[in-house]
Amino acid sequence: MVRGRRPATTGMMGKVALLAWGLLGLAAGGAMLPAAVAHARETVLPVPRITIYPGNVITDEMLIDKSFRSQSTDTRGLATNRAALVGKVARGTLLPNVPVSSGAVREPFAVLQGQPAVVIFKSGALLISATAVPLQPGSSGDVISLRNTDSGTTIRGTVQPDGTVRVGMP
Repeated sequence: MVRGRRPATTGMMGKVALLAWGLLGLAAGGAMLPAAVAHARETVLPVPRITIYPGNVITDEMLIDKSFRSQSTDTRGLATNRAALVGKVARGTLLPNVPVSSGAVREPFAVLQGQPAVVIFKSGALLISATAVPLQPGSSGDVISLRNTDSGTTIRGTVQPDGTVRVGMP
């Protein structure tokens, strides 16, 4: 026995054997690597060019197209084209070169909290309009609460794309 060296134990031999098998597997896997890469698909997604902060409206200049290679082409939950992002508002911070999920953006508010809005009630030929103050912001299609400025009562209505709020029956 040589001084300063430990004798090889079965535990050490097992580790060396595992390392050898791992290297052999890597070499064998390396031969199969081109086949795996051949099955990878390239997907082009719009991503932010710069950091976009919450509340910022996304413009076309803020986006670039980036190719992503993946084994699956599952893009569910991601914005797959620029039209899905441009004009929307970021809910959270969007980082550069990272795909954007559909839930990370929202429609801009058509009605702002505290800003007077026109409330419309329509039934057949009858049309009544009044002014109310929204108690919360809302996008098109959202149901929000408003305070009628004349009577002080709270009413609920659906925000329309033009910024008016419809109350009563649709």
